[in-house]
Amino acid sequence: MPNTPPARSAAALPPASPTALAAFGHAEGVTDDEFRAAMSRLAAGVVLVTAQEPPLDPEDPLAPAGEDVGMTATSFMSVSLDPPLVLVGVREGSRMDDLLAEQPLWAVSVLGESQRQIAGRFSMKGRISDRLLFADLSCARGEVSGAPLVEGALASLELRTEQRVRAGDHTLVVGRVLAARLPSTEGGPLTYFRGRYRHLG
Repeated sequence: MPNTPPARSAAALPPASPTALAAFGHAEGVTDDEFRAAMSRLAAGVVLVTAQEPPLDPEDPLAPAGEDVGMTATSFMSVSLDPPLVLVGVREGSRMDDLLAEQPLWAVSVLGESQRQIAGRFSMKGRISDRLLFADLSCARGEVSGAPLVEGALASLELRTEQRVRAGDHTLVVGRVLAARLPSTEGGPLTYFRGRYRHLG
C-alpha cells in the first residue's frame, strides 16, 4: 500500500490568515453576496407579521392600546402539527423583534398574488410610521391576538410565542397557532424569488 501521511484533525490545522478571511468575508469561506445569491434562488411565500403594542398602562383597562406594528417576512414556515407551531425570523433589534419580546400574541397574514403592494410597503427601508402604513389598509382585528389581519389574504393565523431563539443577526420566533382563518379567496400566493415579488404561472 502507498505510504500516506496521517490525516490531521481540524484542531491541528493551522488557522486561516486574516488576509484569507478578509477575502472570503467569513471563516466559513462564503461572502455575503454569494450567500444572498444562493438563497435568492429559493422561492418563498410572503407573509405580513403583525402585532399590537400592549396598552400604555396595563393596570388601567381603559388605557388606549398601543400602535399596530407590521413587517413583511419570507422566512416563515410550519414547524409542527401537534401542537400546531410555526416559525418566523425577525431581524435582531428591529421594532418587531423588540415588540415580540414583550408582546406574546401576534398574527400572520399569508399574502396573495394581488397583494404585492402590501408586501413592498411593509418591507421598505426608511419607511414611514406604522400608524400611517396601516391607515388605508383594510384589516380585521384578530379576536385572540388583537393584531391586524389583512383582508383578502389567503389565510390568517393568530399565535402565541412559545420560544425565542437567537440565530446570528436574527431571532427565530416559534409561535403556537391559536386560531386560523381561511377566507374564500381566489388567486395564487405571492412569492419571493431572485430578489423580486412574483406570482405562480
